[in-house]
Amino acid sequence: METKLANPGPLGLSGFALTTWLLSMVNAGWFGGEAVPMVLACAFAFGGTAQILAGLMEMPRGNTFGFVAFCGYGAFWWSFALFVTFFAAKVPGAFVGWYLLLWGVFTAFMWVASWKKHKALMLIFTFLTITFFALAAKDLFGIPAMGVLGGYLGLVTAALAFYLAAAEVINESFGRTVLPI
Repeated sequence: METKLANPGPLGLSGFALTTWLLSMVNAGWFGGEAVPMVLACAFAFGGTAQILAGLMEMPRGNTFGFVAFCGYGAFWWSFALFVTFFAAKVPGAFVGWYLLLWGVFTAFMWVASWKKHKALMLIFTFLTITFFALAAKDLFGIPAMGVLGGYLGLVTAALAFYLAAAEVINESFGRTVLPI
């Protein structure tokens, strides 16, 4: 009897999407700093932990892309939440810009790898790459409008990730394509 492993992708995508949406609402200026504690709680629990678990579940499936993406961005959320909670006041803004720029570099090579995946996944990585570079520009060059732009790009990224998570769960449940990916 063959054992079928569950698809951890929708869990990881949902953790990423929900946390990205919350932070992006703050970056876009919809909410102020008083909303950040909810973002941090979500970053630890759903954005960080659930994504890392999803990534670890991708390993026995032989999905290197899913393993690296979910564990990588799960670690991003943990590092972001730890940074904001404990260290933000002590770190120069330009160094935060470098942090975001390097996440943009990581995302850019994941974007290239996504070219061989579903179009929906490629779109997520397209927008996420641009989002990181916009947010990095805000801190590296002191251009607040780039942070707002990054917030709106993050909202698009999150919406795409929510769509792909929903499509994977719904399509598997129905045993056919209901939402194309």
